[in-house]
Parts: sequence; structure tokens; C-alpha cells
Amino acid sequence: MQRFPCPFCGLRDEREFHYLAEAGKTRPDTTQPIDDNTWADYLYGKTNTEGVVDEVWMHLSCREVFILRRNRSSLAVEKAIALRTEAE
Repeated sequence: MQRFPCPFCGLRDEREFHYLAEAGKTRPDTTQPIDDNTWADYLYGKTNTEGVVDEVWMHLSCREVFILRRNRSSLAVEKAIALRTEAE
């Protein structure tokens, strides 16, 4: 069982989190026609890069979305990056 750091709640069990996406993916321009392959690649395509990656996660308890930087090879978490400040 892994433990992930929520930027707002601290270290928590991985079952409290939901994986959303790879960080940095660019959504296709929906004001233009999009072919099925492009849309499917955006929705389902993953790079599955080995090593350090940035992923978007949600902590289900507090409903906060954040970037989790972790090493996919060793499963070591490097840091959690909040997408908002606590003042917002």
C-alpha cells in the first residue's frame, strides 16, 4: 500500500485518491473538427514513461486536485504540487 501526500491534508492512504490524467496533456481544439483517432488518443493514450513523471490526482476526502511527481520505476513520491493556494 502506498501513501500519497495531499498538499492540504498531509500523508494519506492511496485508497483516498483518484488518478485523473498525465500532467501536461493538451486537449484538442474543440472549435475545430477533430477526427476519432485524435480524440481517442487524447482520452486513452498514455506515454507510460519510466522514471519521474507528473500526474494529476484528486484527494477524494477534500476534493482537491493536485500534481503528484513520482518515480514510476521505484514508486517513490517526490512531491505534491497544489494547483491552488489555501487562500483561494
